[in-house]
Amino acid sequence: MIHYTIYNSFKNLPEGWNTCVEHDVFLQSHYLQALEEAPPNNIQLFYIGVFKDDTLVGMAVIQRVQLYLKDMFRQTKVSCIKSWFQDVVSKVLKGNVLVVGNLTHTGQHGLFFQKENISQTEFFETIFSALSAIKATIKSNQNKTIRMIVLKDYFKNDPIHDNKNTFDSDKLHQVFVQPNMILRVTPEWSTIEDYTTSLNKKYRDRYKRARKKLNSIIALELSLDDIKRHNSELHQFYMNVSTNAKFNTFLLPENHFYSLKLQLKENFKVYGYYLKDELVGFYTLILNNKALETYFLGYDSEHQYPNQLYLNMLYDMLKFGIENKFESVVYARTAMEIKSSVGAKAEPMVIYLKHTNSFLNAILKQVFKLMNPKQDWKERHPFKSQNPKELQL
Repeated sequence: MIHYTIYNSFKNLPEGWNTCVEHDVFLQSHYLQALEEAPPNNIQLFYIGVFKDDTLVGMAVIQRVQLYLKDMFRQTKVSCIKSWFQDVVSKVLKGNVLVVGNLTHTGQHGLFFQKENISQTEFFETIFSALSAIKATIKSNQNKTIRMIVLKDYFKNDPIHDNKNTFDSDKLHQVFVQPNMILRVTPEWSTIEDYTTSLNKKYRDRYKRARKKLNSIIALELSLDDIKRHNSELHQFYMNVSTNAKFNTFLLPENHFYSLKLQLKENFKVYGYYLKDELVGFYTLILNNKALETYFLGYDSEHQYPNQLYLNMLYDMLKFGIENKFESVVYARTAMEIKSSVGAKAEPMVIYLKHTNSFLNAILKQVFKLMNPKQDWKERHPFKSQNPKELQL
């Protein structure tokens, strides 16, 4: 018999949970503990265990997100048209949302089931039943109504799309969102010099210029104690980047990076950029088996442009990936053009979502289309084997 259990804490997860999800650090209990102990203040975590008789055969991570206008739109000075648009979006999206997956990171890091023990249809029917139970619990305990359900970030070839008829019958919309920028590491690259050799002259020169602009800034890995000592600076640098985002759904707390390092240990890396003894920027990495997942970063705005900190961070992330034999560097979404210039490719992604209000659900897909306009950035081709015409631009 297929059944489910809902858990409110990583402490209560059933035996065998980590064994089932060895392929994805974002589903493992030590990551969930780090997130649970230092979450954005508008996110609450639930976990679903799916069982066949007494055997765990699937699981899901659920985030209850409370969305409000001040969280979604950080910039207050906007035109009348933008203000109207923000008002429309906030009316549709604001309130309590259940996200199947991880809102704090790009990618499908919310679901897993054993295909040999349970069918995909059985699995999703069980998950939807559990979501209904979570909705009822939140209504009963906190008198809050869940306004929207979101299943996030699936590549076009994900098997989840085989269940589209099930989602359609439940009136879930399939919507394309910004792509995940992923750089596949070529096996022939053993050093960053191998990578730069593969670039055409235009982008090889760009790499050299960026490195020169660092001047005397050096990157050093931060220990747990270093992270604790620099907590407030790291958070301020993160906020410098986050505040400039056009649309956002959460803010990380100050102790977030410390919590991740404490729990993930060597699977979480923080690199600080120092000008003499002064910290001026940082980036973070999560080591996820063969994928190097880039995480949050930040910088002192005064040094970003003259020292090309962001571009140098992208190069340093790749350098780490090459030297440590990762198969891919997951640069995630946002800043697609500059990531494309380093060599990342845009991998299209979709989400499934449903508003609990039937009228708002009818217009939900159109709202998301407005929020995700057609590609307005130019794909770059930095490698010698790619599009030689760009050299003439």
